[in-house]
Amino acid sequence: MKIIIIAQRLPYPPNKGEKLRSYYQIEYLVNQGHSVTVVAPTESTSDLQDGQKLQQKLNVKVELVDIGNRKLKLLTGLLANQCLSVANFYGKALQVQVDSLLATVQFDCILCTASSVAEYVFKSPMVDKNRDKLMLLMDFMDLDSDKWRQYAVKSKFPMSWVYQREARLLSKYENRIHEYFDQCFFVSNQEVTLFGKQLNSQNTSIAIGNGIDFSEFKPVLLADKPQGCNLLFTGVMDYAPNVDAVVWFVEQVWPKIIAECSNAKFIIAGMRPTAKVKELTKFQGIEVTGFVDDIMPYYNQAHVFVAPFRIARGVQNKVLQAFACGLPTVATSMGAEGINCQDGQHLLVADEADDFANAVLRLINEGTLAQGLGTNAVDLMQAEYAWESKLSALNIVLSKESIA
Repeated sequence: MKIIIIAQRLPYPPNKGEKLRSYYQIEYLVNQGHSVTVVAPTESTSDLQDGQKLQQKLNVKVELVDIGNRKLKLLTGLLANQCLSVANFYGKALQVQVDSLLATVQFDCILCTASSVAEYVFKSPMVDKNRDKLMLLMDFMDLDSDKWRQYAVKSKFPMSWVYQREARLLSKYENRIHEYFDQCFFVSNQEVTLFGKQLNSQNTSIAIGNGIDFSEFKPVLLADKPQGCNLLFTGVMDYAPNVDAVVWFVEQVWPKIIAECSNAKFIIAGMRPTAKVKELTKFQGIEVTGFVDDIMPYYNQAHVFVAPFRIARGVQNKVLQAFACGLPTVATSMGAEGINCQDGQHLLVADEADDFANAVLRLINEGTLAQGLGTNAVDLMQAEYAWESKLSALNIVLSKESIA
């Protein structure tokens, strides 16, 4: 099949959630013999070079377009009563490029990698013209409207109003996508179930999960790690759920840990740390790395991974990666959501600050427990989370004879 992928960001390098998921989807589709074209708005000067790398690495065609001033788009979207996430990623120049490609190439399928880029489908005359010949797929990944709802609950006015507005408008937009597209999918069954509760029609969406690249993420035995007590969190550190997670952990959980384990270190590894995250270094034992070229040394030197999320949707790739590395993990219920894991078998789950601290201290002090959880987590990843097995459902969707 000839497939055009409309992405909200260039899926390269695959160094964070949505990029990672889309990158491995593209790799899988190419390996299955499909012809893939990727179109996306540019976000930085490095995108053009990264786009060339993606073309060469996966043998795909990449089209990147500057869509203009994002702040102006948000203001326009606010005044026009439009979803801000849709306004932020829509540009007429990219619409022209999408329509031009659809007019010159007989594509069989359009795959959108987020609800924010569905507008390029809705506003395309070429989609209207060829609707009966095009399979339309939407990878929602997460139920973003619920994430905005969570932001609203955690925020103060006026941002609580902005976030609640986005949750309301995006929920309606997600429903519209579900009605128009041939197949929608999410990263987990939990997202599918939650989406069904907001629909006025039968929920036909499915789950297509995330996987692990085992050539990159490999287990290291605790006995082979350096001496110490290193806790780790990884992620893009200007992303609100990540910021909220580490701030809560350091302010509410860390004092009890450091009181009982004075040599403990908490390493926050990830690009673009906000001022609020950087300020956490005033606490004893806290290290904020900023951008790192290679995350693996941090996984390999850590003794415990923490996923203290209080705002989340979907599946935390960082937890999958920690599991694949055999790293004993403590997570909140939200941090573990969407993963086929069991509390006490693959990780420890704790939602309150004292419980979270006690769980971390157990893993520090009980080597047998820590090693057992790490081993079970590796076994789970290798049994169920290979990318090829997770993405096989995508090929089943593409092979459907009828898309009506």
